[in-house]
Amino acid sequence: MTNKNLAAIDIGTNSFHLIIVKILEDGNFEIIDREKEVIRLGEGNTGDIKEIKESAIQRAIETLKKFKEISDSHNAEIKAVATSAVREALNKDEFRREIKEKTNIDIEVISGTEEARLIYLGILKSVPIFNKYSLCIDIGGGSTELIVGKEGIIQFSNSHKIGAVRLTQKFFPDYELSKERINECKEWVKGEIFSSIKQIKNYPIEVVVGSSGTINSLGFLVYSKNSNTDQGYTILNNFEFSSADLKSISKDILKKKSYEDRKKIKGLDSKRADIIPAGAIILQTIVDELNIEKITLSDYALREGIVIDELQKKGFLNKFPDLRDIRMNSIMQLAKSSKYDLDHCLHVSNLAEQIFEQTYHIHKLDEENKEYLNAASILHDIGYHISHSQHHKHGQYIIQNSELLGFNENEIKIIGNISRYHRKSHPKLRHKEFSSLNSQSREKVEKLSAILRIADSLDRTHQKLVEKISIDNNDKEIIFNLYCNGKYPEVEIWNLERRQKLFEEIFDLKVRIKCS
Repeated sequence: MTNKNLAAIDIGTNSFHLIIVKILEDGNFEIIDREKEVIRLGEGNTGDIKEIKESAIQRAIETLKKFKEISDSHNAEIKAVATSAVREALNKDEFRREIKEKTNIDIEVISGTEEARLIYLGILKSVPIFNKYSLCIDIGGGSTELIVGKEGIIQFSNSHKIGAVRLTQKFFPDYELSKERINECKEWVKGEIFSSIKQIKNYPIEVVVGSSGTINSLGFLVYSKNSNTDQGYTILNNFEFSSADLKSISKDILKKKSYEDRKKIKGLDSKRADIIPAGAIILQTIVDELNIEKITLSDYALREGIVIDELQKKGFLNKFPDLRDIRMNSIMQLAKSSKYDLDHCLHVSNLAEQIFEQTYHIHKLDEENKEYLNAASILHDIGYHISHSQHHKHGQYIIQNSELLGFNENEIKIIGNISRYHRKSHPKLRHKEFSSLNSQSREKVEKLSAILRIADSLDRTHQKLVEKISIDNNDKEIIFNLYCNGKYPEVEIWNLERRQKLFEEIFDLKVRIKCS
């Protein structure tokens, strides 16, 4: 691969998606551009997609010309993949030839099995499920993929011809709903997925992940309905919702009998108002048949899987070890993309972890919180990328507006707040981002930022003078025994004495320092 940028185009039944990634020196990638266009390739068909109509072909050509222009502007090599609609169309060869002639883009038509493999690859990169038996549900415009996998190996997969566009054309061609039509659609879905449901029940499923537009739209509707804020929800990755949430949203959708009424639903993209009933019926039926209690959303799916697969083939990306720790890879990728003293921050992270592990009996936080502390420690000086002045606030903004894969929105807010309070003001309810957290999350921020302040103080000169910390405590005080590499850490001790107050307030212990 001569270019350092790669463009992946997902040619779906409902939409065409483009992502462009920059290949990093460590073999990972970052997304540098995205584009999406609703095309409706299967338009004019009922049920099976027998032919791609001329009007749809022309829409496809115009969109792919734009995608080609955007890709060329990034000097990106293009990989284009077509799924259900093109796969089934009798005129797929003519479609591919015309696209090649008019846009110079080669389209690869993939099987349902290959589509499932690529979707699973994408999901593994965004949600930490590698070591768990996972059921992945991907509802597209023309088909629904059901995938069971563990440790990067697909145990079972099946592609069903029950996409949101396909079933809309079959059961709701005028976009009007009726009880009879809804029941017919439900029974059709049950029949289509019967054999897969029977096989999936043989696996000890630990987590259920949903991906692609329909499921992400339903998740967004859940968030919009349950949220007490008017702010838009931008980070769907790793967002969880219950079967009860889904049932409530599905009921809201299906009681809106007309297309115009559905366009008014809070949080619903008006471009999906026609096909969302069919999508809701598909997901609700799968959830009911398998007694699923909770669904986790993945921002990544087929197009990201295409990228990962291409990078693996070309030797840029290891097969699976990096997928075991999605969260840390994401943190390190953000850190390496910014200009600040990362070596210092990694040392602070090490010191913070030592403090955390020796004070379980004091802070009473579980292992998950150590991950938040490590992330905030590594990123606590990232605000220097913008400016030295107020860098703690700049850092919070960068963190909370970055795509940290594997973390949900609340977790990213926690990390951003911990980082923000590594210096200057203590956490206060008058601070907007801190007050937006619930009481449990605020308590985590207070405790973890207090630990981070101590750790950061102990490398004030960025010379790693303090190598190890051992801790003793009684009811009234905590003693930090510092083990140094030869030089007395005078500046570090002076700095700690200035910044220990938050720790003392939060844990109600007087801080003492001993240096060996």
